[in-house]
Amino acid sequence: MSASVLLGISGGIAAYKTPSLVRLLVQAGFNVHIVMTRAATRFISPLTLAAVSGNPVFDDMWGDRYRPSIEHISLADAADIAVVAPATANIIGKIASGIADDMLTTVFMALQCPVLLCPSMNVNMYHNPIVRGNIDKLVLLGYHVMQPESGFLACGWEGEGRMPEPETISANIQQLLGSKDLEGERILVTAGPTEEPLDSVRFITNKSSGKMGVAVAARAAARGASVTLIAGPLKVLPPPGIKHISVRTAVEMRDKVLEVFSGMDVVIKAAAVADFRPALTESRKVKKENMNSSIQLVKNPDILRELGQIKRNDQILVGFAAETDDVLENGRAKLREKNLDVLVLNDVSKPGAGFDYDTNIVRFLHRSGEEEQMDIMSKDHVADLILDRVKKLRQASK
Repeated sequence: MSASVLLGISGGIAAYKTPSLVRLLVQAGFNVHIVMTRAATRFISPLTLAAVSGNPVFDDMWGDRYRPSIEHISLADAADIAVVAPATANIIGKIASGIADDMLTTVFMALQCPVLLCPSMNVNMYHNPIVRGNIDKLVLLGYHVMQPESGFLACGWEGEGRMPEPETISANIQQLLGSKDLEGERILVTAGPTEEPLDSVRFITNKSSGKMGVAVAARAAARGASVTLIAGPLKVLPPPGIKHISVRTAVEMRDKVLEVFSGMDVVIKAAAVADFRPALTESRKVKKENMNSSIQLVKNPDILRELGQIKRNDQILVGFAAETDDVLENGRAKLREKNLDVLVLNDVSKPGAGFDYDTNIVRFLHRSGEEEQMDIMSKDHVADLILDRVKKLRQASK
């Protein structure tokens, strides 16, 4: 049975981000139930949230059903985790004071599960001593409170007070709900494309978004692992609570990977590293009339092959392969030639698989010769399946 997330939405402008948060949670396999304040309904429609969650949305204690309402208890009992996003100064104050005067606060008074608050307000409100005191009180009571982000605020001020992005909140929820079955494991993940510059403004790259690698890093962290993410330019936010090393080129990625490799138990190479780079890179922009119509390329280092040559027997090495032709044959050859424990094979010609999708269709090729074909599923789900197989291999190596 999937875990149940109770999402409380209070009346702040950041409520407009909540459909994206709900979509991320649903894609990650959670059953999402939503409770709104009446003020929140002025910013985002309950109908929109019901559509993306697939569940009724509650914003009223009474309704028009002429019968006793106990939904506030049933919603609280069913929740594995409860979240308030955005959490305004008003709702934080009410929860801290034990006030239950609407559907949201009444449900939250009945909770017995972990609670995560995502503050969102004007910078001066966030630093008001009363608000800070309420947050400190809730932290002492065991509530989890995220740090708001800094930046331009809807009110025109700039500073702390922005609600964390949906991707960050989703990752935090998954960490709080994680089974911690990978606690103690040191996992290195690579993600994203590399960019190989021609001059100061032009470069060679590929279509990778980094979504798959970031999903692996996020799920590994949620399950208790100590995670290092070495990533090229990402189109998604890296998950919180991990060490993120940003690189640009294949050579930079190789150098950073080799710096930390010996201290890792598991390496999952999800990055789409460019195979070639320009032989000559100009430090300034080259005018088009001065450019040559042909570009001389040189091979980039094969990071995965190099790791396969130096890895210890107790280290697990997982590679990825994106193929369009002779998929199985190429995948089996890569598994063998690069000394991998597992290869995650993608036929990127299939709809819903490969670069920049939220889903993937993969086949696991194992050193043992076993092969597993998976149906289309979210990248979060694929990430957990990869980690399940890593966990089994690590247990066998000890």
